[in-house]
Amino acid sequence: MQIARVALDVPLHRFFDYFVPEGEEMSVAEIGLRVRVPFGRQSKIGIVVELPESSDFPEAQLKTIEAVLRDLPALPADWFRLSEFCAAYYQAPLGEVMLSTLPAGLRRIDPPKARVAKRGAKPGKPQTPPELTSEQQASLAVIAEGGSGFKAHLLHGVTGSGKTEVYLRLVERTLAAGKQVLLLVPEINLTPQLEGRVAARFPEANLVSLHSELTEAARTRNWRAALEGTARVVLGTRLSIFTPLPDLGLIVVDEEHDASFKQQDGMRYSARDVAVFRARERGVPIVLGSATPSLESWANATDTRTPARYTLLTLTERAVTNARLPVVQRIDTRLEKLQDGLSGVLLMAIEKRLARGEQSLVFLNRRGYAPVLTCTACGWISHCTRCAANLVLHLADRRLRCHHCGFEIRVPKTCPTCGNQDILPFGRGTQRIEEVLAARFPQARILRVDRDSAKSRKQWEVLVKQIHAGEADILVGTQMLAKGHDFPKLTLVGALGADAALFASDWRAPERLFAQLMQVAGRAGRAELPGEVLIQTQFPDHPLYAALVRHDYPAFANEQLKEREQAGFPPYAYQAMLRAEAPQMADSLAYLATARAWPQVAAHVDVMLYDPVPMRLARRANLERAQLLVESPSRRALQIFLSEWRELLESIKAPSRLRWHLEVDPLEF
Repeated sequence: MQIARVALDVPLHRFFDYFVPEGEEMSVAEIGLRVRVPFGRQSKIGIVVELPESSDFPEAQLKTIEAVLRDLPALPADWFRLSEFCAAYYQAPLGEVMLSTLPAGLRRIDPPKARVAKRGAKPGKPQTPPELTSEQQASLAVIAEGGSGFKAHLLHGVTGSGKTEVYLRLVERTLAAGKQVLLLVPEINLTPQLEGRVAARFPEANLVSLHSELTEAARTRNWRAALEGTARVVLGTRLSIFTPLPDLGLIVVDEEHDASFKQQDGMRYSARDVAVFRARERGVPIVLGSATPSLESWANATDTRTPARYTLLTLTERAVTNARLPVVQRIDTRLEKLQDGLSGVLLMAIEKRLARGEQSLVFLNRRGYAPVLTCTACGWISHCTRCAANLVLHLADRRLRCHHCGFEIRVPKTCPTCGNQDILPFGRGTQRIEEVLAARFPQARILRVDRDSAKSRKQWEVLVKQIHAGEADILVGTQMLAKGHDFPKLTLVGALGADAALFASDWRAPERLFAQLMQVAGRAGRAELPGEVLIQTQFPDHPLYAALVRHDYPAFANEQLKEREQAGFPPYAYQAMLRAEAPQMADSLAYLATARAWPQVAAHVDVMLYDPVPMRLARRANLERAQLLVESPSRRALQIFLSEWRELLESIKAPSRLRWHLEVDPLEF
């Protein structure tokens, strides 16, 4: 009987051999088909990876495939190579990688019945593109010179400079050449706006989107259209980078700096980095776009000591005629008395916008009413019982909620410790700022935009329509509003609570803060109305704020890269993080200590292992968490070490409830 080697979604670095069903024969062209196979006491969906002549196991041990699923074309060879690269680089089981990249509907034994897609309205006439600025034309010319083969371009454009228009012109060229386009965005909330623009410009292109808010059936249908080549433009979030595309001709990664491109569970991959590998492997151009590129990408484009890996393209002016970059001012809160967290200067600026019928945005990246509830008598604080974190007060629904594990309770009427009725919120979140502004400006229409008010894409779209329709005067929002959105009437941005990131223990915090503030500042004055940004700070002379005032990302980035090089941080070193979690911290630390004590470590002279330490959030969901950092000046040396070390990690005897994972190129510490 014929044997098929099958990849399964199990945490083992191996494949499994099965007999092909009697009466069936599989050809080499069918490698990549899905199959249903018995595994233990259940059935699983797997992928055929090979048709070997014989098995390493006795034939008596082999089971027979239950069904060969021929409802889809076989997965292509380049998809296999992409999966193999990710499994090797991120030290993940290949079967897990392959199956996790498929839509959930294709991994189920009983997939939902496919419905016929509703026919939309007949495609209208393509929208007429706007005139290009000289900088946009120059960028497109440079990309065109690179030809249709692999070339990585970093498009650094200030907010409102027309990066999206550059993407659309590239899409136009690629479609004209008969090729497919993959557009990656960091968050679901950014898909409707870009989706609308692409669909309006290319109504005949059969655009499909791929993200987690689609139904299983819709996601499967769109994925299938991409695999079969009928969809010519695919727009999606990070998992879309694994979508099979037979005619791929261009990859675009919008907001390439965004941390949302990094997967934080399962295989912890960076969609941006995987996109660059895929473009190189397929021999197609890739464009990474951002107003605040990641420092890794910036170094790849600007480091003069090595041949530039990326071509730097720059857009310094806003694309809309007469639109200017907003004026950024610092409000020294050491001199300016705050009223419920808001300075008089900011309140006066909001009042002026209300009088002129313009919109204001108060930005605070902290949702809820207050970060903590406390007792003034005994000092009780609303700690989470499951995490080393506080419960956040959400006054709108009278709940105390943990933003880490999801645990929540009703707000107590008295202090749980001493019975004191005088328990008060401490600090400020978006709900509290909304309340303060409503009291200060009773005539204003205030709209809060955060994860509590926009839990789904539909809720988000309703809020965006309200803003565009001018049905809100003051917006109170988190980072959800910080990027990619174009609100013509918005002319004022006030940023609160930014200082905390200046002295955080995470060395990436300044990079994230600068990106966040520059992105949110970019919402102001995108049309012909002039914009203003007010930043409340106790450190107005800090270099980060000085660069922000000048809109000078290159100066900030170059200074940060100097500091990182001196400290030996990425991109001048390569890192991996081994994390363990267990009910007892002693077990987590003991596992990491055993891993560190591996005798073969001494043979890897270019690799350094630090001491195991508790994580910053040491307890989460009743598990005690610790980590061990591995570092090397050589990416290759680190990879060689990790591939050998992983076998040891899998062999260490540990308590049954201990879980560990290895993350390559960690973003968070």
